[in-house]
Amino acid sequence: MHKYVGIVIIAILIGFTACRKPTHFSDDESLKISFSTDTVAFDTVFTSIGSSTRQLMIYNNNNENLKINSIRLERGNQSQFSINVDGQSGYKFSDVEIYSKDSIYVFVRVTINPNDQNNPFFVEDRLIFETNGNRQLISLTAYGQNANYIVADQYINGFPKFKIVADSLQEVHWTAEKPYVIYGYALINSYGTLVIEPGTQLHFHNGGGLWAYSEGQLRVEGTPENPVVFQGDRLEDFYITQPGQWDRIWLMEAREGFGHSINNAIIKNGFIGIQAQCFEKANKAFLNIHNTVIDNHTGIGLYSNLYNIQASNFVVSNCGNYAVALTGGGQYIFNQGTIANYWNKSTRTTPTLFFNNVYQNPFDGNQYAYDFHCEMNNCIMYGNQEDEFDTEFYSGPDTTYIFNNTILRTKRYNEINYNECLFNVDPKFVDKASNYHLDTLSPAIGLGNPEYATGALQFDLDGVARGNSPDAGAYQYVPISGGR
Repeated sequence: MHKYVGIVIIAILIGFTACRKPTHFSDDESLKISFSTDTVAFDTVFTSIGSSTRQLMIYNNNNENLKINSIRLERGNQSQFSINVDGQSGYKFSDVEIYSKDSIYVFVRVTINPNDQNNPFFVEDRLIFETNGNRQLISLTAYGQNANYIVADQYINGFPKFKIVADSLQEVHWTAEKPYVIYGYALINSYGTLVIEPGTQLHFHNGGGLWAYSEGQLRVEGTPENPVVFQGDRLEDFYITQPGQWDRIWLMEAREGFGHSINNAIIKNGFIGIQAQCFEKANKAFLNIHNTVIDNHTGIGLYSNLYNIQASNFVVSNCGNYAVALTGGGQYIFNQGTIANYWNKSTRTTPTLFFNNVYQNPFDGNQYAYDFHCEMNNCIMYGNQEDEFDTEFYSGPDTTYIFNNTILRTKRYNEINYNECLFNVDPKFVDKASNYHLDTLSPAIGLGNPEYATGALQFDLDGVARGNSPDAGAYQYVPISGGR
């Protein structure tokens, strides 16, 4: 019985095989494939980093199946591009089948090797397709840029991986000659100094940052014409406004008499813009911020812990948590600042501005309360929540804060802490999402007190003279024509 069953099964299999028709692929020279584009173009990428992957669609719009005899990079294995066809990577593929009215993906990636050029340079190749004697070409183009690469090579338990870029008793200067691309943390060691000169571009890989260790010093010395820029290392269009691409600027206390300074800088698209954090010397840590924009961070724009900060002509905008959080106590004087939080990339439950005097010691785990003092003069503090200001103060230490000539969105106001302020009045920015210059009807126009607009603050973040009638915020209103 079993013998006959086996014979039947074999006969069935033979029958199926005999009935199956082979797939026919046309060799008609008049039939061609088509493409989603004639050029696969990449934006500027750093040498040796590569880029995001681009995709190319191949279409067979004919009524016949086709076999692409060859898909290859013109420069072969010497190309700086690589391709992936049907899940396989390489530089040459043969007999790629594409059925009638169907399509397939080709994924293209570029990696640009370092060379001696400091300025962006152009690389190119071509994809060559041969089908039934037809030769079709797709151009591949990319701009590349050489850079200084800082790659973390040390690790201490409990801290991020880092590379020392300014060691003890060293003063190191970073210049605008080539951008800096940082993997991990670039660390300024104790008694070391890093000076970042005008026009320097810093690009951080995912999770990277800049770290001034205890008694190290950071000096950012941009100019209005050539600011220093801190951002991620992805330069494609998609990443221009993508937050969370890198970690933070982390400042511990500088050695006594040598505070940190950040002048004329743009700090964007990270997790935390600036984290100024005191560990060992309460109220001995100093940071001066001037003419600086901190924008588009998934966490906090400016976070302090038991620090002394003076900030002027500054913008902190669009953060997924607090825009400004001043915690653990400290001393703060803010003049001519715009704090605007219209974050829309996720739900934000925290206010734009937060004060507290509670310090948790990282060494013993205990909580301590310290004196807290803050002055905000000629500022704007606004956002898209009903109340954008909150405090948390432990009793005992002296806790004072005062707002002068400032626009605030808050329900927490009284006669003691506020002087000549406007509450819950839209400051009317040109664009709440990205442009914090004042519109024509802004109530911030003329609100400022000239007492707080002296010295360098006679000019706004754009270099516009404030005169005798300063506006609140970082930008002075400039009428398009005529007077106000």
